[in-house]
Amino acid sequence: MTERIPKAALVAGMVLMLPVLALMAYSRPAYFTKIEFLGGIILFELLCASLWLYRQVFLPIVIVAFLLAGTGLPLASGMWTSGRWGVLAAGALAGSFILLKERSQHFGLFHGLAMFSILAALVSAAVSRYPAFALLKASSLLLLFLYAGTGARIAAAGREMRFTAGLLTGCEVFVVLLAFFYLAGREPMGNPNSLGAVMAVAGAPVLLWGTLVTDSPIVRQRRLFLYGVAMYLVFHSRSRAGLAAAMLSSAVLCLSLRRYRLLAQGLVIILILTASAAILYPEAFSERMSSLASSVVYKDKDANLGIFASRKGPWEDALESIRKHFWFGSGFGTTDNGLDASDHLSSFSTAEGTSSENGSSYLAILTWVGVLGVAPFISLAIYLMVKVTRTCLWMLNTTNPFHPAIPIAMVTLAGLVHAGLEDWLFAPGYYLCVFFWSMAFILVDLAPWAPLPSFSRNWRPWLMRREAGRIVPSR
Repeated sequence: MTERIPKAALVAGMVLMLPVLALMAYSRPAYFTKIEFLGGIILFELLCASLWLYRQVFLPIVIVAFLLAGTGLPLASGMWTSGRWGVLAAGALAGSFILLKERSQHFGLFHGLAMFSILAALVSAAVSRYPAFALLKASSLLLLFLYAGTGARIAAAGREMRFTAGLLTGCEVFVVLLAFFYLAGREPMGNPNSLGAVMAVAGAPVLLWGTLVTDSPIVRQRRLFLYGVAMYLVFHSRSRAGLAAAMLSSAVLCLSLRRYRLLAQGLVIILILTASAAILYPEAFSERMSSLASSVVYKDKDANLGIFASRKGPWEDALESIRKHFWFGSGFGTTDNGLDASDHLSSFSTAEGTSSENGSSYLAILTWVGVLGVAPFISLAIYLMVKVTRTCLWMLNTTNPFHPAIPIAMVTLAGLVHAGLEDWLFAPGYYLCVFFWSMAFILVDLAPWAPLPSFSRNWRPWLMRREAGRIVPSR
């Protein structure tokens, strides 16, 4: 950012704000006693400082802003509930300015599909029974895609290995913090479903990849331990969607890199721990397994009704809404009664403390935009699966774990699987949605062009290898 805006101009702008704030403190002293106003000043200062190092720090700030808005921590959610949109808007504006000046990023089919998705959301909002609210939700999707297509891509462009290293470090810190809160008896994510979602989509895939790209035994053991913590937190959430996403992404990573031994070791450890518990504490083990089968598999419903009994209600409501609004949907992000269709993301845990899963992102988007508008959204998911598949084929043919697209592809795979069982994928106010689409736009830039490395030497720009104990691009 500072390459296009002189540092002197930024400094001058900050200095000029001082007399303005002093005048406001003198004329309107009551404002400075309100935490909302002080929070706004802090947010503005944070934005000014982050624009100074836009490429390095703005994407983490966006993700943290949405994360804080969705947590149950005191003083965190209040200020960031509205402030997150200011952060996202500033990031989208700055990212668009940089791309227009540098013209360094390519825009292709995926970005065209994203644009048509926004148009479909706007059309569904225009014909909705609640056009103002639906238009507001569609505008938030526009803002998210605009930032993901500009600012998020800028964060990784030209610094791919540093970006993935930062992603790995961030996941390590995040898992440690969550483990600390849960040991202290707090529920920072608000509900078990959100815990299972973030650990399955962001934590487990990245940490498992991190164990494969280091030569240090100490670092490998640390990341392997944190991966185990992440998987335990997924299991603790009792979310079927989280368990499916975490286990599938981990298995695909091991199989694609031909790390069959690592996969077998993980399965053996699970079997040993299970068998040990059954031998040492047979009665407690039997009761525990019965309780887990009831809460995880059947969601405390009658087993005779099947494993999807807990989803029968949401699925029937969605199908009824589709029948009523077949062509254009009920309006993007809205329900038949005009409520926010993503409200459950912050309040969908049951009184018993288990997660209550709601529908599917793909069924939800069909409900919102109808049959005529769903095509670009589904095409986005298919396009991302093609990129994930190409990355997996590249890994299968090279057994090389150092490509920067690999952890992002695993995050994308876990997100697409998890979204099939939860409806957060197109809810722009949800922190996991912001994280997923930022990674998805980056994956489109980084994914290998061809699955076979020998197909064309010019199509291997990000092939990585070890050299003198560090990771460098191959020549």
